[in-house]
Amino acid sequence: MSQIAFNWRVLAQAEDKSIPLLERLKYLCIVGSNVDEFFEVRVASLLAQNTVDGELVEHASFQAMLKRISDECHQLVQRQYELLNQDILPQLSKKGIHLLRHTDRTEEQRAWVKSYFDREVRPLLTPIGLDPAHPFPQVVNKSLNFIVSLAGKDAFGRGTAIAIVKAPRVLPRIIRLPDEISPKGLSFCLLSSIIHAHIGDLFNGREVINYSQFRVTRDSDLWVDEEEVKNLRQALQGELQTRQFGAAVRLEVAKNCPEDLARFLLEQFNLTPDRLYPVDGPVNMVRLGELVDHVKQANLRFPPFSPKAIAKYAHADVFSVLRKQDILLHHPFQPFQTVIDFIRSASLDPAVVAIKQTIYRTGMNSDLMESLITAARLGKEVTVVVELMARFDEEANINWADKLQRAGAQVVYGVVGLKTHAKLALVIRREENGILRHYAHLGTGNYHPSTTRFYTDFGLLTAHPGMAAEVSEVFIHLTGLNKPKKLEYLWLAPFALQPQIIKAIRNEARIAREGRPGRIIAKMNALLDESVIRALYAASADGVKIDLIIRGACALRPGVAGLSENIRVRSVIGRFLEHSRIYYFRNDLAHDMYLASADWMSRNLFRRIEVAFPVLEKSLKKRILSEGLEPYLKDNVNAWVLDSDGNYERKKARQSAGKQSLFCAQQYLMQQLGSLSAPESD
Repeated sequence: MSQIAFNWRVLAQAEDKSIPLLERLKYLCIVGSNVDEFFEVRVASLLAQNTVDGELVEHASFQAMLKRISDECHQLVQRQYELLNQDILPQLSKKGIHLLRHTDRTEEQRAWVKSYFDREVRPLLTPIGLDPAHPFPQVVNKSLNFIVSLAGKDAFGRGTAIAIVKAPRVLPRIIRLPDEISPKGLSFCLLSSIIHAHIGDLFNGREVINYSQFRVTRDSDLWVDEEEVKNLRQALQGELQTRQFGAAVRLEVAKNCPEDLARFLLEQFNLTPDRLYPVDGPVNMVRLGELVDHVKQANLRFPPFSPKAIAKYAHADVFSVLRKQDILLHHPFQPFQTVIDFIRSASLDPAVVAIKQTIYRTGMNSDLMESLITAARLGKEVTVVVELMARFDEEANINWADKLQRAGAQVVYGVVGLKTHAKLALVIRREENGILRHYAHLGTGNYHPSTTRFYTDFGLLTAHPGMAAEVSEVFIHLTGLNKPKKLEYLWLAPFALQPQIIKAIRNEARIAREGRPGRIIAKMNALLDESVIRALYAASADGVKIDLIIRGACALRPGVAGLSENIRVRSVIGRFLEHSRIYYFRNDLAHDMYLASADWMSRNLFRRIEVAFPVLEKSLKKRILSEGLEPYLKDNVNAWVLDSDGNYERKKARQSAGKQSLFCAQQYLMQQLGSLSAPESD
C-alpha cells in the first residue's frame, strides 16, 4: 500500500500546473510504467504466495488485502486517465499539439490514415477467428491486442463469432501526420486508433458488431531454482523466453468494451472481475512517451540542464589526484563522465595490471563496458561480476557477459541465491616504485550511462589504502566464495551491514540516554526492514532526533505518541529520481557518514551483496550534509510529509513577510553545482 501511495505522489507531479506540459505527460507515463511493474512483480508475487494448485487461498485477510489493492489501483488509474483527457491533452492541443481520434480527423487526414493503414499496418496484421482449430492465441505480456465480435458466416459457412487481432510490436504507437495536412500545428494519432478505424477491412464479408483493444499484464518475475541448475546463465536464458507468458494478473480494456467481450477475456486469462481495468484511452499509457520524443518545443519541457565538469580535475591525471585526495561525485549535478574516464584511463594505462567491477544495470550501450573489453584485449586482468538476475536487465547483462568473455575477461555471476547489488570498481596499478596500488570507485547507483542523467546518486573515487584494499577483499569473496575477512571500513551484506546499522542506531540511543544529543539522518528509496524500524523506534524513545528522507515505500510510522515522537519522515519527488542512500550518525561530533548501495529493506540486508562505505575526509562529509541531506530537509516544493496514520501531505511553503519562501532542493543543487538554462518564454 505504501508503494501505491508513492505512485499517487508521482501522479501529483502530473497534476502540478507549474510543471511544463510535456514533463507532466512524462510523469503520467512514469506512473503507467510503475503500475505495470507493481502488477508484474508485487501483485504477482502476492498471488503466487497464496495460490495452491492454481487456486487462490480463501483467507479473509488475504482477500481483504487484494480488495484494498484493487480499490486503490482502480482509483489511481481512473485519475490518471482523467488527467490525460481533461487536462493534459486539451492543454497540448492549445499549444498546437493534437492527438487525433478518428472523429477528430478531417477528410484529408482520414484519407492519409487509410493509406498508412493499407501500406504499413494491414500487411502485418494476422486476424485469428476462434474455432476448434484456432484456439485463443498466446497473448504476449503488455502487448496491444483487439477482440472483435462478428456477425454473419465465415468463408466456410460457419458462424465464428469472435476474432483476435494482435497489433504489430514493430510499429510505432504514435504516428505523426504530414505537416501539409496539419494546418493547426502538429498532428498525431495512435496506432490503436488507426486499427480501430479500419478493423472492418480485415473481415471482408462479415459485419463487425463490437470490438475493443485489450492488454494483459503477466507475472514477470523470473524463477530459477539456483540450487538445482548447473549453469545459471543457460537456465536464465530459457526463462527469458517464457517471461512474456507468465500467469495473467491484470486485464485492461477500452472503457466502452462490451460486457460480454470483457467477460470472455477474463475467462480466457483466468481472472476475476476485480482485476479488469476499463480505461478511457490507450491501454498502454507508457507508449505516449513517444509523443514527448516527437515534440521539440523547448518551452514545454524543463529548462536544459548540464552537469558542470569539476574544473580542478578536468585535465589532471586521475591517479595522481587520487594519491592526494578522494573525489566525491554527486550525479547528475556533476558528470558521470568522470567515472567513465576513470575506467577508460585504466584500460589504456600500461601501468594498470588489473580491473575489477560489479555490473547490476548498465544498459545496451555502454562506454564503460567497451572500456573493460578494451582492457581485456590489451592483456590486463579483467574480472567482472555480472548480476544476471537484475530485473528487466537480464538480457542486456547476458549479452555483455558474452562479449566480455570473448574478449578474454573473467566473468562470474555473483553468489547463488543472492543478488550482487553493490556498486564497486577496482583498479590495480603498478606504481613507479614497483609497488601495486589500489584505486577504487564506490557508488550508490548503477553503472548505467543514461540513468545517471536523471537519477541522483553519489560516488566516491579513492586510493585510501585501507578502503581500497577492502574493496579488493570483497571481489575475492565474490569470485572465490570464501568467507570474507573482517572489514574495518566497509559494511558488507548479508554479513555485517544489518548488525552495523543496528549498532550505529543503538549507539546514538546510548548517547541520548547519557544526556548528549543523539542524531540520525538517513536518505534512501525504501524503509521496510522490521529490525531497523524497531531499533529506530527504540532510539526515538531514548530521545534521538531522527530525520528520514524515504522516496518510496516506508513501513515506519513517525510521530506516534510513546513510540516515534522524535522521528520525521518525508518523501521528495522532483525532476530527478532520488536514488542516493546516505546514513548519517552524529556520534558525539564524529559525524559518521556512510554512502551505500542498500536501502533498509530485508532483501537488501539479508538477501543481497551490498556495500556501505564511509566518507572519511571532513570536507566531503560536509558536502554530503550540505548537498545530499540538508536541502531535502528544507524542501517545501517537492517534499511530502508522512503522518502518524500513514498518510502523506505535501509540504507547504511558509509565509515570510507576506511572501512565500519557496525552496526546491533539486533546483538549488542544479544552480549550485550545474549549469541550468533560464526557461524560455511561451
